[in-house]
Amino acid sequence: MEAVGAGLVDCHCHLSAPDFDQDLDHVLQKARKANFVALGAVAEHRGEFEKIMELSKRYSGFILPCLGVHPVQGLLLQDQRSVTLKDLDEAVPIIEKYRDQLLAIGEVGLDFSPRFANTDEKKEEQRQVLISQVQLAKRLNLPLNVHSRSAGRPTINLLLEQGADKVLLHAFDGRPSVAMEGVRAGYFFSIPPSIIRSGQKQKLVKQLPLTSLCLETDSPALGPEKQVRNEPQNISVSAEYIALVKGISVGEVIEVTTQNACKLFPKLQQLLQK
Repeated sequence: MEAVGAGLVDCHCHLSAPDFDQDLDHVLQKARKANFVALGAVAEHRGEFEKIMELSKRYSGFILPCLGVHPVQGLLLQDQRSVTLKDLDEAVPIIEKYRDQLLAIGEVGLDFSPRFANTDEKKEEQRQVLISQVQLAKRLNLPLNVHSRSAGRPTINLLLEQGADKVLLHAFDGRPSVAMEGVRAGYFFSIPPSIIRSGQKQKLVKQLPLTSLCLETDSPALGPEKQVRNEPQNISVSAEYIALVKGISVGEVIEVTTQNACKLFPKLQQLLQK
């Protein structure tokens, strides 16, 4: 593991978002200068799978692709809706096609925000879509990159019931006591730069052990400033805040979180050992 610890890993970002269409090269140059070694680019819907794979080819060994079906579908805000099994059925053949190139299955999960999951039927369909993707990840021997907005406990319970073992819970918004059930199962939790404006995330970092934490940006969302485009270089905000809370150096935070990312993502481990 000697190669690990020198560089940063953004475990969860949306580099295929239209927000980056004009200046992605520049954004990635800044990330390289900031000592990044890898970025986990996640998908939300089938329509961006090919774009993510194309980015992973263009920036080979730096952008690492994750494909999955998010619990909220719809490109435009006014079109957003809860996921259906049909959305998943259309996506699975593409995920299977790229299975050997993937860092993880993601972004998958549950989103019980009332505007998306306002009926028991919608919540149940989300559960079925997630169960199918947990089983797919197990079959393909890939980790899961998981969303759990307004559904912390239901998400962790489902993952435990389904026997998911390699799991990243991104920007977890549940209680620390619920997160600790994930910690006991060996799950990891990634912390975005929005921690500096989130009392809930601050409580989470206080209680969770460093050995269970990873770094993420969720770019272009969850930046240090609301309504301002987030980008990978802001991951330093997450690292600095964790260091402050834990009373350790930023260097130690980077080293341990990158080691954690390597434990979680075998593809990353292989890449950094080359």
